[in-house]
Amino acid sequence: MSKFDPFGVVIRNGTYFDGTGAPGRRADVGIRDGQVAAVSATPLPIGDGTRVVEAEGRWVMPGFVDTHTHYDAELVVAPTLGESVRHGVTTVLVGNCSISAVYSAPLDVADLFSRVEALPRDAVLAAMREHKTWSTPGEWAKAIDELALGPHVASFLGHSDVRASVMGLGRSTDPAHKASRSEMKEIDRRISAAMDTGFMGVSTMTNPWDKLDGDRYRSRTLPSTHASWKEFRRISRLLRRRDGVLQGVPNLNTKVDVAFYAATSVGLFRKPLRVSLLAAADTLAEPWVNRIFAPIAFLANRVGRGKFVWQHLPTTFQVWADGIDLVVFEEFGSGREALHLREEMGRNDLLADEAYRRWFREDFEKRFSPRVWHRDFDDARITECPDETLVGRTVGDVARQREVHPVDCFLDLVVEHGTDFRWTTVIANAREKVANRLVNTPGVTIGFSDAGAHLRNMAFYNFAVCLLDRVHRAEQAGRPFMPLEKAIHKLTGELGEFYRLDAGRIAEGDRADIVVIDPAGLDGSVNDYAEAPLEELGGIHRMVNRNDAAVYATIISGRVVYGEGDFEPGFGTEFGTGSFLPAGHKVAGRVVERDVSTHGSEASSPTRHAV
Repeated sequence: MSKFDPFGVVIRNGTYFDGTGAPGRRADVGIRDGQVAAVSATPLPIGDGTRVVEAEGRWVMPGFVDTHTHYDAELVVAPTLGESVRHGVTTVLVGNCSISAVYSAPLDVADLFSRVEALPRDAVLAAMREHKTWSTPGEWAKAIDELALGPHVASFLGHSDVRASVMGLGRSTDPAHKASRSEMKEIDRRISAAMDTGFMGVSTMTNPWDKLDGDRYRSRTLPSTHASWKEFRRISRLLRRRDGVLQGVPNLNTKVDVAFYAATSVGLFRKPLRVSLLAAADTLAEPWVNRIFAPIAFLANRVGRGKFVWQHLPTTFQVWADGIDLVVFEEFGSGREALHLREEMGRNDLLADEAYRRWFREDFEKRFSPRVWHRDFDDARITECPDETLVGRTVGDVARQREVHPVDCFLDLVVEHGTDFRWTTVIANAREKVANRLVNTPGVTIGFSDAGAHLRNMAFYNFAVCLLDRVHRAEQAGRPFMPLEKAIHKLTGELGEFYRLDAGRIAEGDRADIVVIDPAGLDGSVNDYAEAPLEELGGIHRMVNRNDAAVYATIISGRVVYGEGDFEPGFGTEFGTGSFLPAGHKVAGRVVERDVSTHGSEASSPTRHAV
């Protein structure tokens, strides 16, 4: 096609941001063949077949990049990933926190993911057994690329995944066994194969909270937590040579291995390594910790010439729990003992035992133990309960009324009502001034949405809208803390550049992954609670976000897929818009079309062509 052919889509009269951090300007954006074909200060021509997106008074920007998701299982059963798309996300990164679904067998994948990410194990296992046709990174990428994806997908290779595939899940989680020389060479070979395919790098985990599910090795920590420092250094050297990324989660109890992640990024007398680490947060439990993030990034990057970044969630970190089912109870021994028991009656017997309760109280009241959860039941508000007189009250308040210890009151409520007892608490990022300082800190990037995980515990699918909401309302109140163009850059171009992905920019010639934001919809409602069923993973009612007035339109590969509160007809059944994004490569805009005339909702062999 020539440059004079009509545009497929024109976004008209919006304030255009290109994702570089440059100020916005009024412009029309013309899209042709899945790419941005024109950005014009004068009106663009509208053809008979041109779709017009009216953007008067709205912001036009690159689609958001979600760098920390656990969509690995949901991807194969619900590839549109609609909860992200409806909030303007056009690129997602999977394979985080040492767990991916590339090399391991379906049963091992289910045991690796389900407890760590609070997913229904039976549903994960069924999804893997039905859909896992791959055993190599190349086969995984091909299988993903043939799905009717909503957003584009980039991936890490999980250290626990590759380690378990080489050593076996049992040996890889047994402290008595270390990887042999030949096993470490095979781990290196499999990582190299993933890098050759276009994987961004490797994700690791040393945090001992994260446990296996299933009956074979239940409650063992993930395979990567058993790796030697020699094994970690080998991976770092390999990634440094390949310009890859090391994504990590440190030991949240001791935090001492943060030093390893920062040091391995350093580029003095060697090539620096890109390292992305969880998480820059202002926790209620340890309010002093927020002061360490800037100095560590400064030492690693400015002094050490490294490429080290923290991931930061740009909204209040509020969580919900059904009974005792919440990851923070993995912090201490008595909590882990309860979570080890899956069957409710056996768990209730444990929780009612007085010796166990003494143990729980002792753990709960240790003043100087490392923690992320503040363990304050006066900040644990009951949201659902068969005893409706308790709804809206805190566990601490109920304990005082019953004249019992708060721990006993909490355990009584779990025994009485099980998972029908639902409560919420704030873990981190509750202080506005600290949150504003963190998001402006050099070396702090936006991440840690955990989209696709902890389905009943947390919902941050709209993390990007949350930041724009904060920036916009602060500007309106006369207390700005960040220019709008900088916030957009942090949600788009900065992330695409760090992870070496073709994402986050919308200049002429770029793939047309675009979100149109209506600032009138940024009204502070971004944290409102909502639920929706996820039929593809057992029908579980997961927490979601619903602030549809903010995202006016989402465009992926040049096609409008979501607008004004509704998905485009046929999205995910007749067509998809995403593709596998290999790191360091430019990818053209493509659409997956599905022939539904003979195969129902999906054809067995989808084909690709330009929009």
